[in-house]
Amino acid sequence: MSYKPDTFLPIRFGTYEEARAWIGRKTEVRPCDDEVNWQAIKYFCALVQDGNPNYWNPDEARRRHGAIISPPGMLMVWLMPLPWRPQGKVEDAVIATLVPLPGDTLINVSTDSEYFIPMKVGDRLTVQEEVVEVAPEKNTSLGRGHFITTLATVRNQNAKVVATNRNVMFRYSAAEGAGAKPRRPQ
Repeated sequence: MSYKPDTFLPIRFGTYEEARAWIGRKTEVRPCDDEVNWQAIKYFCALVQDGNPNYWNPDEARRRHGAIISPPGMLMVWLMPLPWRPQGKVEDAVIATLVPLPGDTLINVSTDSEYFIPMKVGDRLTVQEEVVEVAPEKNTSLGRGHFITTLATVRNQNAKVVATNRNVMFRYSAAEGAGAKPRRPQ
């Protein structure tokens, strides 16, 4: 297994057999970078022109939910770690990049989130990811590669599950698609 740390998302290379050994593996629980905050919620809602009073009106939101709540569409805003830090430490953004497989390119195929309780302003979220499945090699119009299914479980500061996110990514060699000559990762 080799590792390519100089990319935006560090990618580990290996075999399908090595990847299958990752099924059931979980990351450590990682605190999200920022607490759920009203400034980001307002900006997001302004961009998508969502006037829901639960996101804009503190009195109404407090009456209904105890605080301003975050739109469900912001789940990934809270979960994704910063891609760069002045100290130089870059967090692994997604467990799928750590699964050792052939291929140097990832593309998101699908995501399915389930919400259990609202994300409220002031919540400190944590996330833990698990590798659920690594599919055998498939031929697609992008090239040959493997589908990786992961499950992220998001909890608030009270350890209550706020949401889960099941995600499928396709890992392949970009140079092998569209009739290109195969290349091997270094």
